[in-house]
Amino acid sequence: LARRLQADRSNHSAGVWAVLVLALAPLLHILGIGLLPDTLLMALSVALMHQTLTLMQPQAATQRIQWPRQGSGQWMVLGLLLGLAGLSKYTAVFAAAAVAVCLLAAHGGRLLFRPGVWLAALLALLLISPVVVWNAQNQWISFAYQIQHGAGGSWQAMHLARFLVVQLLVYGPLLLWGLWGVRRVADARHRWLVLFFVIPFAVLAYLSGGGSSLPHWTAPAWVALAPFAGLALAGAARSWARRWVLLLAVVQGGLCIALPALMVTGGAPFFATSADHRSDAPNPFADVHGWQQAGARASALAAQHRLTSVSVQNWTLASRLGWYARPLPVHVLEDRFDQFDIWAGDLQVGGNTLLVDWSQMAYTLPVGPHGFAACTLLESQPVQRLGQPIAQFWFYSCQGWSGSPQPQRQPQPQLQSDRVAPRP
Repeated sequence: LARRLQADRSNHSAGVWAVLVLALAPLLHILGIGLLPDTLLMALSVALMHQTLTLMQPQAATQRIQWPRQGSGQWMVLGLLLGLAGLSKYTAVFAAAAVAVCLLAAHGGRLLFRPGVWLAALLALLLISPVVVWNAQNQWISFAYQIQHGAGGSWQAMHLARFLVVQLLVYGPLLLWGLWGVRRVADARHRWLVLFFVIPFAVLAYLSGGGSSLPHWTAPAWVALAPFAGLALAGAARSWARRWVLLLAVVQGGLCIALPALMVTGGAPFFATSADHRSDAPNPFADVHGWQQAGARASALAAQHRLTSVSVQNWTLASRLGWYARPLPVHVLEDRFDQFDIWAGDLQVGGNTLLVDWSQMAYTLPVGPHGFAACTLLESQPVQRLGQPIAQFWFYSCQGWSGSPQPQRQPQPQLQSDRVAPRP
């Protein structure tokens, strides 16, 4: 893409820099290990950019659609990519918007009268139809959930500021050169391709004001900016800014090594536990450790105590534990309707279950009118890295579910000796 956007296609330097800035983006290495929908959408986004650039050529709007000739094939490829992107993640709608604006900017309103456009749209809709049909049959639950999750709570400028700082740290300032690289695009019409970055980043940045935005949501947008960054850095590397570029490359390279290392070590030594070896100190890297062992132990304890399900008080905990505790159903003891209600259903009133709690997201034991008649601590399971505790799981045998949950976060997670629920 970088080479196609520059005037001299025989010059490989822009392409080399475009790939290099991706290799120096710390978070992209994590997305290559922990597979998420964004991982797939990154590849599809740049494929969409490539195909859109092809269809922005003047002859694309005038070619007759005669299957299987190139005129129809190029539009069908676009429809295929749009459909696959829509199947990978809902935020692909931002890439679809960029495709539409770029093609309209290149060809004008006459594009709407070309059969190829509607063939592409029809194929894309056909591919994503399973998602639409399933949602229509289930009260549009996925769309409602994603909209609620993306919007978050009340909008605050501090949330937006934190989002921007985190974005700069996890993707690196070298990619920002792409904003200057737009001016280096040989054909001014092709500058519209920067919308593959601008549209998703602007929307997600605004939504981050609600406090719920996650850093990896913008990964496809940053990947789409890489070709433009390649154009700008190819020129900067030959100018007075060369030393700054090399310095940033070294710093980002160090972060690319440090971030996976922190994940492997559980944040040591930067997120050390407190002096009394409590495992409740906030640690963003604790989330990737201990779940497999906790799931195995939950299954064993459930079988030992003749419990037929596992329960947690937050959907985030269920999404991690559910994978490793299968085939046991995992109930979420919240007054909300989400995918876990479809997969496992609600815990029946009066039912018994194995309750699991985690020190990094600890909740008050749900005993009383809005919880269980009784809960007994069976055991705890510490999670350690390099000899240091980074988290802890607690397993409870709980009986007599009331059916009216009101989960409450524990402001200061308790020590193991404190977490015993008395029988009423």
